[in-house]
Amino acid sequence: MTQHPPLTAASSHPTTREVLVGQVIAVTGADQGYGRTISAALARAGASVVLIGNNSETLAAAASQMEQAGGNTIPIKADVGVPLDWLSAQTRILDIFGSLHGIVHLADKRAHTEFTMLSENEWMELFNCNVKSSVAIAQIIRRRLPGTWLTIIGPHTDERGLHVHPQRGAIQGLVEHAHREELRLNLLLPTRASSGDEALDRPVTNAVLSLASPGMASLRGNVIEVPLPPIPKLRVHEVPFL
Repeated sequence: MTQHPPLTAASSHPTTREVLVGQVIAVTGADQGYGRTISAALARAGASVVLIGNNSETLAAAASQMEQAGGNTIPIKADVGVPLDWLSAQTRILDIFGSLHGIVHLADKRAHTEFTMLSENEWMELFNCNVKSSVAIAQIIRRRLPGTWLTIIGPHTDERGLHVHPQRGAIQGLVEHAHREELRLNLLLPTRASSGDEALDRPVTNAVLSLASPGMASLRGNVIEVPLPPIPKLRVHEVPFL
């Protein structure tokens, strides 16, 4: 089982705690990777955070840890690659909180095989997780919650293989033209996958927090590459013995 580093306690500084007070924000893939660190940062900034993912146990564990650090979070199990699942989750959020101000959607699932060996099933899984889910969430927002903003974390720029370009291009096109439907969409492209270290991944969380700020409501249609420091390599004597 993957071990996650402990999340730091919420800051008591008022400018940190009050930035997003009153906002309800949903985060997909919230129990791992960028989703987990972004959720914790949003909670520390005062938002009520809805953790969405496929694994009930890891979602509950993440929510519990963030609650202990002073955040207001709830877990909801849903497969956002299935539009009806997302619609059900969104309805439940509205039943609980009465509003949904923003969504951070993790559309950054990576392939485990190179392009020439990618099977049809693997490609369709990537498409469903990254592209189909982004379009479906945007469509449901436009239909039911046109004032809700959406920030998408897209395929990382260090990912190689021809298959990543149609995914990234489709999501970028969605974001750049969303203004035609009066939607507030933005896309972040991290330069690598999550390290699991909150400090090393902080540029991504900072970008999400900036876009979530009420003062940035006019920003839409932006595709932003987020440079990240490299993940330190363990020296031989630092590798733990099993």
